[in-house]
Formats: sequence, structure tokens, C-alpha cells
Amino acid sequence: MTAARAALLIDFGSTYTKLRAVDLDARRLLGSGQGPSTVTTDIMQGLHAALADLDARLGGLPKFAYRLASSSAAGGLRMVTVGLVRELTAEAARRAALGAGAKLVGTFAYRLTNADVRHIAELRPDIVLLAGGTDGGNSAVVIDNARALGASTIACPVVYAGNRAAADEACSLLAGKHVIVTDNVMPEFNALDIEPARAAIRRVFIDRIVHAKGIDRAQSEVDAVLMPTPVAVMEGARLLADGYGAMRGLGELLVVDPGGATTDVHTVATGAPRDGVVPQGLPEPRVKRTVEGDLGMRHNAATIAEVAGIERLAAHASLAKERVLAILDGIALDVERLPQSADEIAVDHALACHAVDIAVTRHCGTVETAFTPTGPVTVQHGKDLSGLATVIGTGGAIAAARDPASILRATLADPSRPFALKPRAPRLLLDRDYLLYACGLLATAEPQAALELALTHLEPLAEEHAHERAQSA
Repeated sequence: MTAARAALLIDFGSTYTKLRAVDLDARRLLGSGQGPSTVTTDIMQGLHAALADLDARLGGLPKFAYRLASSSAAGGLRMVTVGLVRELTAEAARRAALGAGAKLVGTFAYRLTNADVRHIAELRPDIVLLAGGTDGGNSAVVIDNARALGASTIACPVVYAGNRAAADEACSLLAGKHVIVTDNVMPEFNALDIEPARAAIRRVFIDRIVHAKGIDRAQSEVDAVLMPTPVAVMEGARLLADGYGAMRGLGELLVVDPGGATTDVHTVATGAPRDGVVPQGLPEPRVKRTVEGDLGMRHNAATIAEVAGIERLAAHASLAKERVLAILDGIALDVERLPQSADEIAVDHALACHAVDIAVTRHCGTVETAFTPTGPVTVQHGKDLSGLATVIGTGGAIAAARDPASILRATLADPSRPFALKPRAPRLLLDRDYLLYACGLLATAEPQAALELALTHLEPLAEEHAHERAQSA
């Protein structure tokens, strides 16, 4: 087959290498293909298998104008963050890491002890993000932490995003390490500036991590590996929210992706408090990602059941508790096995609903009443997502579900938990073809085509009862 202009968008995943071929002029999906990821051996084997699958589905591969890739292979980008105060610079560093598509494996605050340094080495990070102190503020702790890291056996790149007044001394103490200096993640008290750190992490990913994971072996058949896959999804969400040029986007939105190892939530929204509500804590980034590592539908199915309550999960699946426990045991023994029987499908659906519910509840803000000398005050922590216009579901667990709308309704506000600021009445859309990551990649080359492609392929879901959670969720 032929197409006027086509693009190949690739996701080198931990389990599968996934391909999407799109017609740039018609703004449509030509086809999909996938093959088992072979990053730990020879990445070309998995890529060739995926290309052969795509070739068979299309009846021949078109000539591609772009061949762009993202990667979440080998467990993603492992990051450790180090800050001064856990609630301030350490939290700012954590947000920068998650926003850069990293898999956060450790967060440390205050002065690093010898045990902390050993622990960091054991975590085998791909990048360490070192922060601490506002500009011109505390220098002693971030300098001490640079000294400890500099004297350690930790060999990964270090992104310095702390007090700019301490940058020169910190870099000298980190001599022998690959150090990237960027702007402070908290230049002033309670003021965040995490975009420069995100950009620095992305550069390290492209320059070093792609090589370390062996993905650059595919350069003969890929134009560029641009970013971690979670960043590609985030960029797709940003494009959908904001639009491009004269084409309007969807406005503020939430994207949820319950996966095998994590459940990710992205929002493009200010989440500002309503009139009369007082914000507390660090300001929230408009583009925010959270990763719930204990809510993976395969690797952590038992944890979802524990957090949700096994009786509640069993009731949702309409199964006996003992039957649900047996299915959970089976998942633990073979995390790659997909549900086959009616009982397994019911448990999988229940797991997805509760993973989404818990992850979105953690992502959104909360309100509470605080009592002050002048009287009670309503205080908000985090983002107010109650007025959000759109919720999008992506990933296989939702796309392959028999009733994806019921899973997405788990994102909605629950009258029994009025303090969680979850969306109240959004429209529900499904990324059935798993195109958000592809549109995020394509946006780097042709944003107009990427936006039109994304808008064309989002599938509206039934929205009855969208004003409240389904009773079974």
C-alpha cells in the first residue's frame, strides 16, 4: 500500500515494542503492530518483529517521512532525588522527576548519611537529581550532599538543580561524575521552577540512557529516540488541552493509564482554589504527572486488593472472596498472563476500577476545615479538579475492557468522600488505539497533524451517571 505521507511512531516498552503508522495528510491511523521487546539482548529483533507484524497488517509498509520513538524499556528511567527539606526542595525535585517521565525509586532529604549513600547505590539509579536551598539561601546541606555523592561509587549522571550560589562548589565536589547544572527547582521559598530540570533530565535520557539501554542500536531504522514514553503521553495530553495555532484544544483535562506495573495520572489544569478557599503547601504545576507504583494491575494486583479491601473487590467482581484470592495468586505467579475466563475478566475489571479510583484520589487535591483565631477556614491541598471538563482513558486495561466507561467513572467525585476534589461531571473519552504517546512524539515534528489525529481518534463514551460514581465502583 502507499500513502502520500506517513509517519512511524514507536514505543520501545518493557514487554512489547509497539508501532503506530499514521497518514499525515488524512490525519488517520493506518495500522498498528507490535513485537516482544528485546532490549536486553538485541533491540533490532523486537523492532523487526513489530515491523513484520505491521507489514502483514497493512499489506506492505509505506515510505515514512518520520520514524520517531519513545522508550519505557528496562523499567523506565530510574531516578533518585535528593533535597533539603522533604516538604519543600525534596518535594520539588520529586515533581520534576515525575514530570520528566522518570520512575522514581528513591527520595532523600536533609544531609545524606553513609547509609543513605549506600542505599542510593543499591537502587542503581540512571540519574540523581540533586536539589537543596533557595537561591542565596542554605548552601551547607546541598554542598555536603554533593561531597557525599562525589566520594561515592555512584556512576550515573547527576543533575544539579539546587541553590545557584552553591553550584560551583557542588560541581567541584562532584568532579569525576557527569554533572549537568540547571536552574534551581525552588529559586524562592514556595516558588517552583521545575521545567528546566525536566528539560535537563530529558537531555540526559537522550544522550546517555538511550545508549545505556542499547536503544541506539536501532538508529539505522529510527530517526530519533526523543523522550521517555510517559513524557510522550504528557506532551500528547498538553497538545490536546491547549490546541495549536488557530485550532482549539479540549481545555483542562485528566489522563489515566492503569498499567501492569504502575497506574499513571496526568493532568493539564491549574487546579486553583475556588473563592474563599485558602491554598496550602507547594504550588501545583499546571502539567502534572503522578505514578502509583503500588497500583500495577499485574505486579501489584494484591496491593490493589489490600488498599481497596478484598471484600469490596470481590463484591465488585460478583465473586466469592476465595475465588478472587485464587485469581490474585495466579496473577502473582504469572504477571504477563492476560485474563481468559469470565471470572478472571471480572477481577481484572474490578482491579482497573479500583486502581483508577485510588490513583486519581491521590493525584487530586483535598479540602479540609482549619480553625484559626479569626474563625474556621477552608484549606486546599493540591489541585481542585472538580470542574475539569474532560477525562481520557488510555492503555490496554481500559481500551480492551468490555465496559471502559465504568472504569473511567472511577475517576469521578464520590459523594461519600466529599473532601477529595475529583472531577464531577466531565466528558469521558477513550484513547482506544493508544495514540496519545504517538501524538506526543509527532507533535515535535508536525503539531497540527498530531492534534487533528488525536482529536479524530478519541472515542466518546456513554456519560449517563457522569455526575457521580457508579455504585459498584
